[in-house]
Amino acid sequence: MKSLYLFERGRRDVRLPQKRLPMNAPKTHWYLYVLHCGDGTLYCGITTDLERRLDQHNAGTGARYTRGRRPVSLARAWPCGDRSSALKSEAAFKKLTRSAKTRRLSENAILS
Repeated sequence: MKSLYLFERGRRDVRLPQKRLPMNAPKTHWYLYVLHCGDGTLYCGITTDLERRLDQHNAGTGARYTRGRRPVSLARAWPCGDRSSALKSEAAFKKLTRSAKTRRLSENAILS
């Protein structure tokens, strides 16, 4: 089993075991999502389970940003191939202006 070196302590390394998925395990689908917050702002994030994540945001256990801006509602979600592409899409979305974000939310195109 592979191990992940968490940190070094003196001469001994403290390691945590990594879980290995079976080869026939289903591939996880990642999503980029945008929320409308109660104060009119937008929040952008990524997840593998949209329903669970929305419930977390509304319960106050999601991101710190949304805790004081509840209730939140899902504005839009885009499927992404993997975590890496989801993170890149999130970074690209966050760089947009507010008006460009609003246009993207109304378009049917997938973010790339």
